[in-house]
Amino acid sequence: MSLPTPATRTETDSLGSLEIPADAYWGVHTARALENFPVSQRPISVYRDLVRGLAMVKQASARANRDIGALDPERADLIDRASQRVIDGEFHDQFVVGVVQGGAGTSTNMNANEVITNIALEMAGREKGDYAYLSPIDHTNRSQSTNDVYPTAIKVGLGLDLQTLLDELGLLRASFLAKAVEFHDVLKVGRTQLQDAVPMTLGQEFHGFATTLGEDLERLGENASLLYEINMGATAIGTGITTHPDYRASVVRHLREITGLDLSSAVDLVESTSDTGAFMSFSSSLKRNAIKLSKISNDLRLLSSGPQAGFGEINLPPRQAGSSIMPGKVNPVIPEVVNQVAFAVAGADLTVTMAVEGGQLQLNAFEPIIAHSIFQSITWMRRAMRTLRVNCIDGITANHERLGAMVGSSVGVVTALTPFIGYAAAAALAKTALLTHRNVGDLVVEAGLMSREEVDKQLSPARLSGLQAITAAIPIVRPDVDEDAAR
Repeated sequence: MSLPTPATRTETDSLGSLEIPADAYWGVHTARALENFPVSQRPISVYRDLVRGLAMVKQASARANRDIGALDPERADLIDRASQRVIDGEFHDQFVVGVVQGGAGTSTNMNANEVITNIALEMAGREKGDYAYLSPIDHTNRSQSTNDVYPTAIKVGLGLDLQTLLDELGLLRASFLAKAVEFHDVLKVGRTQLQDAVPMTLGQEFHGFATTLGEDLERLGENASLLYEINMGATAIGTGITTHPDYRASVVRHLREITGLDLSSAVDLVESTSDTGAFMSFSSSLKRNAIKLSKISNDLRLLSSGPQAGFGEINLPPRQAGSSIMPGKVNPVIPEVVNQVAFAVAGADLTVTMAVEGGQLQLNAFEPIIAHSIFQSITWMRRAMRTLRVNCIDGITANHERLGAMVGSSVGVVTALTPFIGYAAAAALAKTALLTHRNVGDLVVEAGLMSREEVDKQLSPARLSGLQAITAAIPIVRPDVDEDAAR
C-alpha cells in the first residue's frame, strides 16, 4: 500500500519551478535556500528578535509605501497586519532558512517576504501562492533591497535583544551587591600575584565584582547606540534606486515608532550600506563583558577551591556530584560554564572582526555570519548570567572560621602597624611570624612596641579594610524584570 503524496503547490522563480508544501508559508526562494545552505542546521527562527526585526522593517515599509502612494491602502494594510502577527510571535516556525548563508542575507529577506505575503493572502481569503494579487517582491519588498532591509533588521533585532541582556546583567550585579552587604564585615586576606597582601573584607571583594559589572551596563549601552544609524532607503548600494524621494524619511519615522528605538538615517547611504563597523564595535563590547565575567568566575573558583587543600574562603552551592571515581567531590560547575561561554564569545568576536574586514566595495556579503555570531553571543551570555546568579551567587556562603584564622596569622596585617613601629621592625616581626606561625599582634605587644589596646585598635576590621568608608556606598537596586521569562 503506497503512502499518500503530501499536498504541494507549484511556485516559480527565474530559475524554474519547485513544488512547495501546501501548508508552508514560505515559498520558492526559501526552498532554494534550504537546498543550498544546509550548513548550520540552525534556522533564523532561533533568534526571535531577528525575526521580529525583519517583520518590523516590513511593517514600516508597508506604511511608508502607503504614505507615498507606492502601495494601495488595501495591500499595505494586509502587509502591515501580517507583519504585526509575526512581531507578536506567530509563524516564527516558518522562518526556516539557515542563519549561515551566502547571498548577503537575500535568503533571509525573501523568507520574510514570502511568509508575510502568504499570511496576508490567507487573511484576505486567498490561497497561499496567489502572488498575482499580492507579491513577495512587487508588494511586500516594494522600495526595498536586501542590502538595506537585512542590516537594518539585524540592528533592530540586536537593539531588542540587548535589553534582555542588560536586564539580566542588572540582576547579576544586584546579587553581587547583596553579597557585598551580607559579607561587609567579614575580614579576609587580600592577594596580589597570588601572594598574601593586606587585609580587606569579603564584602569589598564582592562589591568590586558588582562595580565592574555596572561599568559594563554603561559600555554596552554606549556601543549599542552605534547600531541605531540605519540605511533604509538605500536599496541596492546606497543610491536609493527604485524608491520615491519621500520614502526614506517616512520609513525611518515609522520604524522609530514601531521599535521604540532611537533610529536615525545614515548621512551617507553608500558608506552605510558597505560599512559594518558598528557591528564590530558592539561585538567588542560583548567580548569585554564576557571576559570580565570569566575573570570573576576564575576568582570564585579560586576562593572556593579545596575545600581542605585550597583557599576554602567561600562555599559555592553544591549543584551536582563532581566525579565518577572520587566520592563526595563537588566541582564549581557554574563558574566553569561561564568561563566557556566567555571563550565562545571571544571567538565569535574574532569571527565578526574577520567578516567586517572581508567586505568588498559597495556591500559586505558576510553579514549573515556577523548576525549569527552576535545574536549567539547575546543569547549565551544572557543564559550564563542567569545561571551564575540563580545557581551560584545567590547561594554563596562565607567560611568564617577559615577566614578568621587566615587573617589572624597573616603577616600582611603588620603593614597597618608600620606607621607606629617603623618599616624595619615590622619586617623583622613579619619574618618571625612566618617562621613561628604566631599572631602578629601578639608579637608586637611582646616586643613592647605597642600596647594591646593600641594593637587591637589599629588591627580592627574597620581600620584594616577602610570598612566605615565603603559600606554606606552599597546601593541595592534590582531591575523590575520577569526573572522567569527565559529567552
